[in-house]
Order: sequence, then C-alpha cells, then structure tokens
Amino acid sequence: MSIIDELNQEQCPPVLATEGAVLVTAGAGSGKTRLLTHRIAYLIKEKNVSPYNILAITFTNKAAREMRDRVYKMVQDGDKIWVSTFHSLCVNILRRDIHNLSGYNSKFSIYGDTERNRVLKEIYTDLNIEDELKKSIEYHISNVKNQNISIEDYVNSQTNLIDEDLVISVYKRYNSALQASNALDFDDLLLKCYELFTKYPDVLHKYQERFRYIHVDEFQDTNAVQYDIVKLLAAKWGNIFVVGDEDQCIYGWRGADIKNIVNFQHDFQNVQIFKLEQNYRSTKKILEKANLVISNNLQRLKKTLWTENESGADVVYYVGESDRQEAEFVVRTISNLVRELGYSYSDIVILMRYSAPSRLFEEYMMQYNIPYKMLGGFKFFERQEIKNIIAYIRSIVNPLDNESITRIINVPKRGIGESTIEELRQKALGGSLLSVIRDFDKYDFSTSTKKKLSLFRDVYQKLYKASATMGIAEFVKYIIDVTNIRSQYNLQNEEDYNKLQNIDQFLSSVQDYEKLNPDSTLSEYLESITLISDIDTVSDDSNVLVSTIHAVKGLEFKCVFVVAMEEGIFPIIRSGDRPSDIEEERRLAYVAITRAKERLYLTRAKRRYLYNQIKNQEISRFLVEMGYEGNIEPSTKFREPYSFSSSVTPSTQSTNTSPSIKSMLESKINQQKKDLSAYKNGVQVLHPKFGVGVVVDDSTLNINRSITIDFGAIGIKVLSLDYAPLQIIKK
Repeated sequence: MSIIDELNQEQCPPVLATEGAVLVTAGAGSGKTRLLTHRIAYLIKEKNVSPYNILAITFTNKAAREMRDRVYKMVQDGDKIWVSTFHSLCVNILRRDIHNLSGYNSKFSIYGDTERNRVLKEIYTDLNIEDELKKSIEYHISNVKNQNISIEDYVNSQTNLIDEDLVISVYKRYNSALQASNALDFDDLLLKCYELFTKYPDVLHKYQERFRYIHVDEFQDTNAVQYDIVKLLAAKWGNIFVVGDEDQCIYGWRGADIKNIVNFQHDFQNVQIFKLEQNYRSTKKILEKANLVISNNLQRLKKTLWTENESGADVVYYVGESDRQEAEFVVRTISNLVRELGYSYSDIVILMRYSAPSRLFEEYMMQYNIPYKMLGGFKFFERQEIKNIIAYIRSIVNPLDNESITRIINVPKRGIGESTIEELRQKALGGSLLSVIRDFDKYDFSTSTKKKLSLFRDVYQKLYKASATMGIAEFVKYIIDVTNIRSQYNLQNEEDYNKLQNIDQFLSSVQDYEKLNPDSTLSEYLESITLISDIDTVSDDSNVLVSTIHAVKGLEFKCVFVVAMEEGIFPIIRSGDRPSDIEEERRLAYVAITRAKERLYLTRAKRRYLYNQIKNQEISRFLVEMGYEGNIEPSTKFREPYSFSSSVTPSTQSTNTSPSIKSMLESKINQQKKDLSAYKNGVQVLHPKFGVGVVVDDSTLNINRSITIDFGAIGIKVLSLDYAPLQIIKK
C-alpha cells in the first residue's frame, strides 16, 4: 500500500507537492504531525531523497521525538533525518562552528532564566537600578534579540522607553558578561546562529547543501530571527514546506509574528497554499464553539473546522455566584466524571488564562482527595540543590563560566563570601574567575582568603581530572561525593530531607539518561536538561492537570475545563491594548477549546477575589461570541445535579438531558440515600491529606450535606460528605 493511500483528500495534495515552497494552513486537530511524517516518508520512499538531506523543525522536544519515532517506523534509515527544535538545531550548529565568532568556543554554556537573572542582578547592583525598571529592561533585552535588530535601531523604534541610554547600557553590559563567560542565553542560540550564517557564507553553504528539503511545524510561532534562519537555509534549493495555523498564534509576547505566514508568500516564489480543515480530535459541538469564537478575528486565512466525529456531549456553561462556587463546581464535576463515567484523572485538564486563579481549584482538589499536577510550577531542574550540582558540571565543561563558578565556590560552605567574590571579579578584570582562583598565589589575597580559595581549587582540579575518564552518571556521583554536598543538609529537617531525596532523584535521572544515550558527553547532557520545556514533562500519570493555556498547546484531553472566563481575566484587558492584542487573546480561547476531545466545560464567576478585594465580574466577550449572552442567565434545566447551593446553575444550551447529566443525577440521588447522621459535632474524622479533625458545626448537614471540621494547624474546612474522603475514627 502506498503512503498516499493512508491520507485523506485534504492531506494528499501537499504531500505530493515535493518541490518548491509550500504553505499548509492546518486547523487544530487536523493531523499536522501525520501530514509531516508522511510527506517525509514519501520523499524517501517514492522520490528517493536521502534522509541525510531532510530537516524537520518543530517547537518542543516532545513533538520532535514523536515525529522522529513515527518516521523511523515508516522508512529505513529514518533515524538519519535531522529532527529537532529550533534551539536544538542552533545548538548543534554552534557546537560545530561557533569558533568562527570571536570570543566563543564550542564548550559554551547555555544560560536559562536563573543564570540570566543572576548576571543581570550584578549589573543592576552596579548601576543602582530601581526594581520597577528591571522587568521592563529584561523584556526589552529579549525583544531586541527576537526581532533580530541592533539595540540602537530597536530603541529608535520604541515610543515609550523611560530611559533609552539605560536600556542600551544594560543590554551591552549583559552581552559582554555572557561573552566573558563563553555563555549564550536562549535568545542568543538563535541570534548567534543567524550571525554565523550571515558572516561566514561557507558555513551557511555547508548546511544549505545538507538540508535540501526543509520542513517547519507550528510555523505561526516563529519569531523574526527563526524565520530569517529558515530563509537562509532554504535559499539555495527553495524546497521549504511549512505547516501552521494563524488561528493558534498565541506567543506574540515572546516574539512570534503572525505576519510570517503572509511574508512567506512574498519571500518565496510560486508558493503553493493548501488548507487542512478536517478535525480528527473534537466532537461537532466542541468545534461549533471554536468556530464561533475564531470567526471574529480579521487577521486570518478563512477556514472552518469540520469533523466526521459524532455530535458528542453538550458543551456545559456554568456561572457561579463566587469564585469558590465555580471551583467547587469544577472539582465536583471532575469527581463525577471519574466515579460515574469512567474517565481517568489524566483525561482531564483545568485551563486558565494565567495561573493566579489556580489556588482555589487546588484547595478543593485537596479537600476531595483528587490527585493533580500543576504545569508551569517550580521545575525540578530549577531547584537550588539541583542547580548547584548542574553548576559544577557546567563549570567543568566550560571553565570560563563565571556564573557557575560564582554559584558553587561556596557550596558547600567554605567561608567564601560576597566580598571575596567581588575581589575575584576585580582581579579578573572582566575575564575568567577560575584563572584567578587557579593562580591565587600570584595575587595579593590575605592568607585566610588564599586558604579558602585553595579548598575550592583543589576540589575543582580533582573533578576536572576525573571528568576525562568517567561516564556521565559515574562523574555526577563523584561530584556529589567529592564535594560532600550532602553535608549541608540535615536529615532531621523535613525540608532538607526532601532536598536530599531530590539529589538522589537527580542522580537516578542521570543514570536513566546515560542508559538511553550511552555515547553522550557531559555537554550533550547539559543541553538535554537546559532545553527542556514544560510540555516535555507532561506524562500519562493519574493526575488532573492544572495549567495555563499557553503551556498545553499541542496537547489534547478528553475533558477540558476553561475557567475564569471573565472580562479582564480572559481576555486580559490592559490599557493601550490594540485590536491585534484582543485577536491574540481570542486565538488563545480557540486553542483552549480545541484541546477538548469529548467534553468541554466553560465557567465563570459573578464575583471574584482579586487584588485584595471582592470584585464584580463581567462575562467574557468570548462567551458572548459563543452564544452565551451577557444579559441572559444560564438555563436552570439541569439545576439539581449541579445545585450545590441555590445560586449555582449550569447550562448546556440543550433541551435534552445528556447521558452524562442523567448519570450524575442518578449518582446524586444515590448519594443522598446514604446515612450521614453519625457526622455530629464532636465526632473525630480522618482526612487523607488534612489528617485528624473534629466536627465543629453540623448545622448544614440536613441542608446541603456538608459539615465544618477543625483540622488544627491545617485550619477549618467546610466539606461535602458526598465527595470528601472522610472516615469516622471516634464518636
């Protein structure tokens, strides 16, 4: 059977268009990954293109792995195709060729947010910059690099800069500090690759010759420098295949430019354009809401998603009198979905515009013992105890890395404080701190300081020597042992104990990495953990996912709750917003809706606790665009199964009770048959998370089947006996 036979009528034409520039605008859930992998397989099997000459670029490691695995199963030598993210592509190119750029070598470090902030902190201190200016300066630094223009041109293009000279000064000092440490931040990975291509045509020619067929997924998410890199690579052969969806362009705040889709049609000759509108993911009723919202945008290529899937369950719209009622509705509905309809927790996600409203949802999930995971929370590799070990590794790979040296010089404690570090900086004159430490006898340090520096120097030299002969996991264990880094944690202290557990977990993860990548170097291991994104950490474990919408783009779930849909929250409304900003907010709503496969819940609250006060909230314009008019309260048709208080009402905009509602109604009736008379004042109960508590108020037991419990240090909680996992331990 031909590869083409496995595709639908929309997917076949772009796969067959193998030569020249091709733009595919592909709606959510339309099978983009399938299209790309089949096109690559078609090039190899039917057009006899060498896998070595094919490049595929996407935006997450997870997507890159999936694409690589699929191609490998379809064609021989599929593992020879270069499939990677933009940043990984640039890292690999720079490792080979950055030596052409003055001031850098192939052992460069990659600085994430933590390292970047530490470098900037030193600059802010030196320049005595006020706190309110720092965030603005950091935004401009990143924006300059994403737009791929000089700092001077950028400043001239801005109309609202408070202090142009200050922004320029910090920008230049920041870049100088990175170069002195032979380090690049994430933006630099792209910028330096572009600089390499433009300054050294022979380097560009080498990669143009290799990459004769280029594929770019999620093209709408490219920023200026990414697009410029693609244009340079494709300039020789012109075989460039991009797949994107302008309706899912939601990263404007980090430089993604929806105009790249329009520019593509002008920058390449005879561009062939195709549309993918058939959706394989969602039900008809979910797609109806998605189309209603996105049709209000003007900056888009007109298309309408359709599906052969069934109509599915009604979309549920819910309004709570307060944010607490909204959270309680969501969590109880999740409980019913799992208990009554057979869903697993990992089938469910709670999505919000930004993370601030998550607290109440977390609180109620703890009360009802629902396992959950926050996406975008504190990352494992960002924990202090892990960053310290990673800094040791980075300093060995790149001895010029001043930030890493500064971080570990007193870890564990050697009596080396800020004054000594400042003295080292002064003697280094903007150069390598390690070179001063290695030759400290040549400098006028005090005897006490020399003794302390010798402790660090001896440990470092011992590690550096061992790194040449040991495997990755063996060496990381050696670092932990030789530095005695565990000694700074007290086993009797719970927080310290957890940190020691994290160190063990880190070592285990290194061992797992080495098993899967037996020939990898320390440098490659560092890249693997530095370039990891939130989405790469999502697994199929049994947890409800609580996430911002941005963090789950590219994922799908059977049941999706989009919460806090109120003006000012979703969409976020800021002073000076342009129409294009609202369009991006609308695209974000579209992305949230199209994550849903089977069930979609849209919720809001009439009142919400914001900025230390209770505020009345207005319905989101996106809900109005979906047909939920702001001046019409939701239907009370299905009031009973959801009626946790007299003011809480859902709507499904339907005249027929769906099977899920019937099931929940039956469940409610069965629950109400339970005898709860034993839960009286003074009764001791056990909760799996809150521990032992005492019933202190049973007055609402016969009203809404809830009681008030005092859990001591945990506090007083009002819990529903229909859902809370309570056990009576003493009457």
